Amino acid sequence: MASRSGDVSGDVTLETRELQARIDAAAAQGGGRVTVGPGVHRTGSLELRSHVELHVEPGAVLEFVADPDLYPPVAARWEGAPATVHRPCLYAAHAEHVTVSGGGVIDGGGNPWWDAFRAGTLELPRPTLVGLHECTRVVVRDVTLRNSPSWTVHPLLCDDVAVRDVTIVNPADSPNTDGVDPESCRTVRISGCHIDVGDDCIALKAGTEAAPDPVPCENVTIIGCTLVRGHGGVVLGSEMSGGIRNVVIADCVFQGTDRGLRLKTRRGRGGVVEDVRVSTVIMDGVGCPFVMQEHYFCGPGGREPAVSDRRPHPVSPGTPAFRRIHVSHVSVRGARGAAAFVLGLAERPITEVTFDDVTISFAADPAPFVPAMAEGVEAMTGRGFLLTGCADVSLRDVRLAGLAGPALELAGVRDLRVAGLSADGVDVGAEVLDAEEAGVTAARG
Repeated sequence: MASRSGDVSGDVTLETRELQARIDAAAAQGGGRVTVGPGVHRTGSLELRSHVELHVEPGAVLEFVADPDLYPPVAARWEGAPATVHRPCLYAAHAEHVTVSGGGVIDGGGNPWWDAFRAGTLELPRPTLVGLHECTRVVVRDVTLRNSPSWTVHPLLCDDVAVRDVTIVNPADSPNTDGVDPESCRTVRISGCHIDVGDDCIALKAGTEAAPDPVPCENVTIIGCTLVRGHGGVVLGSEMSGGIRNVVIADCVFQGTDRGLRLKTRRGRGGVVEDVRVSTVIMDGVGCPFVMQEHYFCGPGGREPAVSDRRPHPVSPGTPAFRRIHVSHVSVRGARGAAAFVLGLAERPITEVTFDDVTISFAADPAPFVPAMAEGVEAMTGRGFLLTGCADVSLRDVRLAGLAGPALELAGVRDLRVAGLSADGVDVGAEVLDAEEAGVTAARG
């Protein structure tokens, strides 16, 4: 990676001082627009100010140079816990009415950062491309964001966030380059975006048990987006200690993502994910359309025995909960692993889950796929609804095609209602009535 001297990094002349001076001057006058005109403008980290709009015009490329010295340490969160990180490329803290706009490109220069991460040579976590910390009324619109060093848009502890008509493109193999990751934010609107990245397209987070004062992520709408190739289309967790609630996902297309809707957590994390509605969504070439699981083993502490233990544990403040998750009017083609994978805790089942008017067809010759990162879950193909550790589940007008086995595989399920479940055009809802040995109570209708 490069090293700098003054406003020069290696052989590259930077515009950092000039751009920052223009932003500061606008702020000193009470606000205004700072325009980045056509051409390539190389810079280090820039701090955005209250009431200032940074407008990147069509034909302009704001290119961030990969020199760690240009991104000084700041206090933030990393993977849900307090940490010192490299300052984001575009950074704002304790600001209000901050806007990033325009038809141009903001390029994070990610390649050297990714290489250093893989080599283990970084002293601090990589910068995000747009990091907005404890801000109010922030807008990111119309720009193209690419090659982010890590997460692309990361609002943290913000109120009133809008990300609209934004294109985010990071290589499929770029590590941890999520698209939009609101963390412990309130009133978030993500709309009209195209996101094609190397990790989760959109991930809602609310801190881990290591956060001193967990804050919820709540009142979130995700409307009219195309989500491509990511590990998950829309993901909730696993950082959810503050709780995630009141989430609407509608009118979206997921294409080639590993998973569609993905909820993940584990014992010790605490918090509640509740009141999530997914409607009018099309998925194509998705490994597993729906994953909800509470034995997630990735990250610090994920390999502790309690995380993988399927036996009931005492309920405590660290026991997480998923409830009131409703899916309707969804079409899936080219699925691979399973129609849905739901794995709850024995001591606190996942509750109030509905699938209504859902059509899922499998690829003709699907590659094996692991639906959930949990101990004992292996690659699979053509499986139906795998439901374990859940209660008050409703399947209504669910149609499956191309299964390699039963439509339902059940264990420790209570109050399952089926009103219209077919596999390749044949009604198979009666299968649930003979599942008592698996700890299932069920009714038709």
